[in-house]
Amino acid sequence: MVVRSDFGDNLLFRFHKALGHLGADRGFISQRAEIAGHLAVDVLVAGFLEISFDDFLSVNGSFICRFAHQFGGPEAQKLVGACLGFELHFCVMGEFIFKGVFAFIKRAHGWTLVICSVVIVDMPSQVLARKGGMHYDAAMMHPGAGSAKAEGSDMARRKKLYEGKAKVLYEGPEPGTLVQYFKDDATAFNAQKKDVIEGKGVLNNRLSEYFMTGLTQIGIPNHFIKRLNMREQLIRQVEIVPLEVIVRNFAAGTMAKRMGMEEGTPLPRPIVEFSYKDDALGDPLVPEEYIIAFGWASQQELDDIVSMALRVNDWMSGVMYGVGIKLIDFKIEIGRVWDGEFPRLIVADEISPDSCRLWDIETGRKLDKDVFRRDLGSLADAYTEVARRLGVMPSNVTHAPSKPTLIN
Repeated sequence: MVVRSDFGDNLLFRFHKALGHLGADRGFISQRAEIAGHLAVDVLVAGFLEISFDDFLSVNGSFICRFAHQFGGPEAQKLVGACLGFELHFCVMGEFIFKGVFAFIKRAHGWTLVICSVVIVDMPSQVLARKGGMHYDAAMMHPGAGSAKAEGSDMARRKKLYEGKAKVLYEGPEPGTLVQYFKDDATAFNAQKKDVIEGKGVLNNRLSEYFMTGLTQIGIPNHFIKRLNMREQLIRQVEIVPLEVIVRNFAAGTMAKRMGMEEGTPLPRPIVEFSYKDDALGDPLVPEEYIIAFGWASQQELDDIVSMALRVNDWMSGVMYGVGIKLIDFKIEIGRVWDGEFPRLIVADEISPDSCRLWDIETGRKLDKDVFRRDLGSLADAYTEVARRLGVMPSNVTHAPSKPTLIN
């Protein structure tokens, strides 16, 4: 795959006058603009699916600033250091969006990226390429040379510790941390129904970040540390309590069937249920007596779990009501972290439309995984609508089937 771009010419056209009168040599500007243009595109192709806004800014800004000393006097250096990096970043974004690179790199992972000879490949671009899960081959191109497939996948760049239906856990960069990767896989009925919904993992990563960050702000501890890129987040390693904690505000799903209630019937108060995490058994509901008898949690821990779940429910119900969505029910998982000899409970796993039932208040439209379970339309569109209402996506963007557009 060979990448070529007129980005450098565009950059030169924008800046040669402004930089020239500050003492920069036109030939130098032309050379650096061309190099920066190619580097920017290479970084985009190598890693955009997996790198963040900050990564763009860091690479582009640092690349330009490295050459500031060659741009005449102090004023020229200030311009380069403070402004040109930002402008370059926005040019990169513009070129990416408006020239259809989405389609170009849609299946880029697992391919070797071969860079034409004018490109200077530095450490940041190689790091970003590897973050994106690609092998970055800074090879010199010869006439007629074609692209080559990578000999091995760099997705195995970390030690995989666990793979579930919707996420993968990798060893983290520091002791006591993990990297949680969100897949595009959609499953229902204990994985009896399966599909791949492109962009789902990206949306769930961002939505889970939104909810976990909100919980932190109101004092509810959780495992989230920071988002690493579009599909991965850094989390605290916890000892998972083998229970799904379900909070119900309205009758729906298995509860409606079990109790013979019409879906959407308000409950007299929020009800907390527990199911034992075991796919082979169908995650059966279990009473508190079982939980204590089998040692899954102590009575004190159960009380704390119920209290924490209801606090999460209060906050999430208010947030969703504010954007016109009814929180029907949701499930969370709880983990233990140890302070010396004493365990502390925190919210773990994820909070996303995968783990919630969300209905539009006005129309009753389902905006959760029931769309997939019951074949009610596009799951990606439903999740995108939730993200848009919560401000994770700009309100003037319509979901495209290939990729969601997210705010950083």
